[in-house]
Amino acid sequence: MNPADVELLRLLAGRLERLSVDSHWARRASGLRGNLLKVLDEIEAGRDVGPGRVTPLIDRAFELLRRAAREIPDVDEILKKSDQAARPQHPTP
Repeated sequence: MNPADVELLRLLAGRLERLSVDSHWARRASGLRGNLLKVLDEIEAGRDVGPGRVTPLIDRAFELLRRAAREIPDVDEILKKSDQAARPQHPTP
């Protein structure tokens, strides 16, 4: 197993763990993270884990993280709305 792939699996597992429990994707992330950790355990135990098993997990993890990221609100938009709400409204003559 390529060391870079092993490191990527660890990184993805960590990112999936950090998804907010309020996220629609959190439950799926939990299951996928479990699969990633299982594969990592097998690799660390010296078992041969082929790319046919690892590549789909990596692809699914990236896709899930992409979808979860779409739920994150745009900070600039929030600040803009906050600024507009904080400005006093002047009636127009």
